[in-house]
Amino acid sequence: MKHLAVGLCFVALALTGCSAGHDDAARAPASDSAGQIVADSIYYGGDIVTVNDAQPTVEALAIKDGKIVALGSLSDITTSSKGASTKMVDLKGKTLLPGFIDPHSHFINGMAMEDQANVTAPPVGPASTAAEIVTELQRFAKAKSKKPGDIILGYGYDDNMLPGDHPLTRDDLDPAFPDNPVIVLHVSTHGAVLNSAALKKFGISAETKTPAGGVIARKPGTQEPTGLLMETAWIPLHEQLPASSQEQEPGQIKYAQDLYAAAGVTTAQDGASMAPQVEVLKRAAERGELFIDVISYPFIGDLEKVLQVHPANTFGSYSNHLKLGGCKILADGSPQGKTAFFTTPYLTGGPGGEKDWRGEPTFPQDVLNGMFKTCYDNGLQVIAHANGDAGIDAVLEGHEFGIAGAAEKDRRTVIIHSQFVRKDQLQKYLDYKMIPSFYTEHTFFFGEAHVKNRGMQQASFISPMNTAITMGLKPTNHTDFSVVPINQMMVVWTAVNRKLRSGEVLGPEERISPLDAIKAITINAAYEYFEEASKGSLEPGKRADLVILDNNPMKVDPDAIKDIKVVETIKDGKTIYTAL
Repeated sequence: MKHLAVGLCFVALALTGCSAGHDDAARAPASDSAGQIVADSIYYGGDIVTVNDAQPTVEALAIKDGKIVALGSLSDITTSSKGASTKMVDLKGKTLLPGFIDPHSHFINGMAMEDQANVTAPPVGPASTAAEIVTELQRFAKAKSKKPGDIILGYGYDDNMLPGDHPLTRDDLDPAFPDNPVIVLHVSTHGAVLNSAALKKFGISAETKTPAGGVIARKPGTQEPTGLLMETAWIPLHEQLPASSQEQEPGQIKYAQDLYAAAGVTTAQDGASMAPQVEVLKRAAERGELFIDVISYPFIGDLEKVLQVHPANTFGSYSNHLKLGGCKILADGSPQGKTAFFTTPYLTGGPGGEKDWRGEPTFPQDVLNGMFKTCYDNGLQVIAHANGDAGIDAVLEGHEFGIAGAAEKDRRTVIIHSQFVRKDQLQKYLDYKMIPSFYTEHTFFFGEAHVKNRGMQQASFISPMNTAITMGLKPTNHTDFSVVPINQMMVVWTAVNRKLRSGEVLGPEERISPLDAIKAITINAAYEYFEEASKGSLEPGKRADLVILDNNPMKVDPDAIKDIKVVETIKDGKTIYTAL
């Protein structure tokens, strides 16, 4: 544990998934006395897309005891699997697909969103100016009956979307909230803007030194904070926010799951669980409250605490829909927040006005190396956040150190985001059997900012899905919720179209087919989790995790994919969401 101790020491100073994860093959459902498997339900009457290249489409699908038991022609399936008790489900022209598997998001964030103001810019939220952000915070505070002294939280602030590049500061917030600490979370989730009351509450002042790997924006010509804190300057404050009571947990757990289920997601990720959050999820599982699968990746800074309660040999297996998947490592920050780490400078300077700014690594290389070794020595899968090409270089070096020459092991290390990956780095992904989990929604939500900050050539290669697939990689594609909403059709639409908000296409050569975009959130995502034997495609013996859409993404005009709606979500054969 020497390397972990070094890493945790640095975390403490800066801040003051598992190779055993293969699911067992699904057991065959019980048959009747004559040996025939009588299905609980048979689906027919619409497009059934299997995401199985050996049998791409079928007329009918039968399920029994939460498993898929048969696929094929309607006549064959009814002959082999229909009994007196079988429910015949007519899709009426709708489309049936495998349930969507979330390759990366922050499930825990969904629990808290019910008590946060939405200050995102259109089309996700109502706030496109600093004044509108303040108005929305005031409306929220009134609706929630916030009293003086209560903390008020908002989420989704994007400085790139404010007119005239006028960032939100404490000076915008203070007049409206003199008696309440206000914290407006940056859309990247890597920082926040605090008003004066919040800065005072957390002891941030002109005398506060900026920690390594962090940003404290200062008023020009002074050391006085503007209110913006990023990366390691923000993380310790985030950890000090009031936690929910255990009495609130069941309602919040349901609220978060409902968000995912409404998007057709049957397996979700919590992509950086702190030790207390692991216990929140564990309690929910033990109470039987999880109705979707949740995979937790404890943050490296809390891994030692987690392992004291949950030894490494308990990772990789589900218990009541909860699985500890491995560990999360953070290498750099956010490109739209200008804290991602690059080999060349940002064209627009740093978040606090820094010149020749390339961003910074979250941790020194030797510490990052030790983190990888700790995870690998414990047999744990790593998901590593890296956005800028220098951040990705650091992750590759950490991986090389951690494997200590044992490159043949099937680790399925995931490079989360891989936004500004270079082609030579993609080749290393292939050599090391790594998985890029891309983020094509950036083309729409933040594409203009990337062009401005990084230039057209580099911005056009963000989330290079087509290049990765052509090279033989199995990329996944995620929302990073709560950075952007859980909306899998938006994920598919951005991968297929790569349109900016303006309607122009960013990197047209990296567009992919709708089927490849669907694979990135089904079978490829199952592979990411070592679950391809039980999830991700419609095949006999796999779990009956299904989603029904009102249209077929492979048949509609590519630009209409974003308008497709989830009609029903089914987990282990049971409906967990239906559209009204």
